[in-house]
Amino acid sequence: MFDFIGDIHGHADKLEELLVALGYESNGKNYSHPDRKAFFVGDYIDRGPKIKKTLGIVRKMVESNSAIALMGNHEYNALCFHAKKKDGGHLRKHSITNIIQHYETLKQFQNRQDEYEEYLDWFKTLPLFYETSNFRAVHAAWDNASIKYLRQRLFQYKLTDELIEQSVIKGSEFHLAIETTLKGKELRLPKGHFFTDKDGTHRKDIRIKWWEDPTNSSYKEISIEPLEDLEETPVDMSALKNTDYYKADHIPVFFGHYWLKGNPMLYASNICCLDYSVAKHGYLAAYRFDGERILDPAKFVFV
Repeated sequence: MFDFIGDIHGHADKLEELLVALGYESNGKNYSHPDRKAFFVGDYIDRGPKIKKTLGIVRKMVESNSAIALMGNHEYNALCFHAKKKDGGHLRKHSITNIIQHYETLKQFQNRQDEYEEYLDWFKTLPLFYETSNFRAVHAAWDNASIKYLRQRLFQYKLTDELIEQSVIKGSEFHLAIETTLKGKELRLPKGHFFTDKDGTHRKDIRIKWWEDPTNSSYKEISIEPLEDLEETPVDMSALKNTDYYKADHIPVFFGHYWLKGNPMLYASNICCLDYSVAKHGYLAAYRFDGERILDPAKFVFV
């Protein structure tokens, strides 16, 4: 029995409030439940006010076997931000945008470089996806082709220093698989269209509902972001790198990443997103899973 928990982004107080609401108790060192295990889907760092405390809670729960934790794109980005290229610079460019994304994490670990580097090493122990006979879990997208490829490349579904270096080679199959799994499937908008994301950045690619058949869909229908000004233009199928999608008869899949708004809900009876924008005045959400094949919206818990 698992309690799947969405993106925390350094909001340790909300995390503790949610754990208590789920029936977890602290012995002063670690939160645990007598019958259940927490399952974190990634993104523990950046943005929030208590990143160090968040990492401490999650890591202790994992190490005491009270939880399982996946890597999110923010943990992956942090690894690339700090890893140096052989020819100079870093794997993730130290641009203004990237520095701002990591600013709160860097600030809160100021004068604690060794402690932060220990957490960077811990990030490498986190799998990118997880699967049992009853469920699947991933940070952003369970794309069959990407997951199949990563099974062959990763060591126990985890990244090594060598693999991290290889993963940033743009245009490679490995890079695409990592990007899709940790950041979702994207689709370029028709020429002349763009939207402004939560951070004020103009974007020409939308994150798409990878669990829906894109055939005969419009850009507005297939977009995860509720973009009201998107025309009902049919999707240009040639712009999709693959048209596979997560079928209705597949086992339940749990993920985060998408900054949803409002009260937690299911997209389908086997599709459960848990990121409800706690870092943007939303909720920290969990789903209490007991092995059911058909998910129940009444089993959401959120604070």
